[in-house]
Amino acid sequence: MTLLLMAAGRGSRYGKLKQFDGLGPKDEFLMEFSIYDAMENGFNHIVVITQKDNVEFLKNYLSPKLPGNIKLDVLSQELTDLPDGTEFNGERSKPWGTAHAVWTARHVIKNPFAIINADDYYGKGAYKNASEFIKSNENKDAYALVAYTLQDTLSEHGSVSRGVCKRDGNKLHSVVERTKIQKVDGGLTDTDSGLHFSGNELVSMNFWICNPTIFEHIENDLRIFLENKENIASGEVYIPFVIQKMLVQNETTVDVIPSDSNWFGITYADDKEIAMQELQDMTNIGEYRTPLWPVESA
Repeated sequence: MTLLLMAAGRGSRYGKLKQFDGLGPKDEFLMEFSIYDAMENGFNHIVVITQKDNVEFLKNYLSPKLPGNIKLDVLSQELTDLPDGTEFNGERSKPWGTAHAVWTARHVIKNPFAIINADDYYGKGAYKNASEFIKSNENKDAYALVAYTLQDTLSEHGSVSRGVCKRDGNKLHSVVERTKIQKVDGGLTDTDSGLHFSGNELVSMNFWICNPTIFEHIENDLRIFLENKENIASGEVYIPFVIQKMLVQNETTVDVIPSDSNWFGITYADDKEIAMQELQDMTNIGEYRTPLWPVESA
């Protein structure tokens, strides 16, 4: 089983590349805890998507830590990596979005895989449930989403962007990105749309479980995206948008899987202290060893 980590973000709200900030008791990156939890649940192929300048650094950093039976691929998300017959001649500073990041891995992933953000902590139970779905799923067009409760995914330090889910039973009906959810007058409001939330809604934290069939869908959406010149300057193609389109066209089903775990992340610089304390507390009660990786492998 493969775990794909998206680590190509620019950290605009955090102030620096948060993917490589030492948050663990021994300065481990947050993604190291995700890799550790995934490995404990049978994932044996790690794919990291990052910026070109960080590829060699991450290879050299992660390779000595991982056991010999774990395959590691570190790939660069490039603006020039586009579908055949398309081209980009403009200027832009950021990548093409999370869907394009996933598409970057099309040549190295041949089996079902899970997708996560490298700067989020998802919890051990999330990987256990994801692993069980992958092992039991025999339908190449059936995907899954490990979902969290909105009120458990907020930041005390500003608004957050969340994919708010609607379900039919345990099947995902829709996921709509709400870009500025924050606490307002004792409640939760998306200040961009004006919509109010109870906090009990399920949301996507980009923990998707997909099959390689998604690469063809992403490529098609990239072609359509690039045909609109207004997208070139700053538009992006997001994973939820691709999957939502697949749902509408009855090209997939998506099981909504409970995370059975606590989530935390570092959207803002002030979130760092909380994340560090969470990791230290879990280490103190024995959920993680310290150092996280055996000394002889480090």
